[in-house]
Amino acid sequence: MTPSERLDATFAALADPTRRAILARLALGEATVTELAEPFAMSQPAISKHLKVLERAGLISSNIDAQRRPRRIEAQPLAEANDWLENYRRFWEARYQRLDALLEELKAEEAGKKRRRTTRPKR
Repeated sequence: MTPSERLDATFAALADPTRRAILARLALGEATVTELAEPFAMSQPAISKHLKVLERAGLISSNIDAQRRPRRIEAQPLAEANDWLENYRRFWEARYQRLDALLEELKAEEAGKKRRRTTRPKR
């Protein structure tokens, strides 16, 4: 998968609230399909479909532990998504800083105009 395809898969997987909830649960530690399905009002096969989407995106992985196949969260795809978003955060932060500077400049000009109006000698 190319970096762009990985990013697409990550955001597509994160678009669903059930998958985000599964990731939030896995952030606390490994869990089996049964454990992951517990809080949801859906069948275990439906949860398995969500898990497959998360696995294809690389957001989770599984290992075989005797009869169990616990899932765990994988950090790399989330880190890549965060890096991508970070560029836009920096962009908007710079824009807001320029806007703040402009507003301060306008306030200073307005304050200067008021001082000149109030300190003008009377004739």
